[in-house]
Amino acid sequence: RLHAGGVGARAGIVHHNKMGNSYRLIKLVYALDGQQIFTRNDPSGALHKEKTFDVLSGPIAPGSHTISVLAVYRGHGYGVFKYLNKYKFTVRSSHTFTASEGKGTSIKVNAFERGGVTTPLEKRPAIDFKVSVSDGAKGE
Repeated sequence: RLHAGGVGARAGIVHHNKMGNSYRLIKLVYALDGQQIFTRNDPSGALHKEKTFDVLSGPIAPGSHTISVLAVYRGHGYGVFKYLNKYKFTVRSSHTFTASEGKGTSIKVNAFERGGVTTPLEKRPAIDFKVSVSDGAKGE
């Protein structure tokens, strides 16, 4: 069931798509310690309808890990804002966390729009990471 010599560590990574209507997610790629672990690609922009993506859930080696995210958005507009459809916005972000023996680490990754109406569209897409640790490597 679990490897001998310890209970190990667990990690859960969930991506939350909180981008506004001016952006359509067309590509989402996650890597853990340089190894790709999750890819979604849909040029139609249909991924916009999905608000959460389960990126990873399972055992992980105790120690330090780096998660990196690449999100590509296509602009979305109609009427006088139709020109937005020609634009692509790419966001890259990474975060280092420590997985502890016998603990579960949850990482909530939020993709959101920062700033306000005066912030240029290309500066709005942002990603932040919220890490929480629970006792026991059994999951929730």
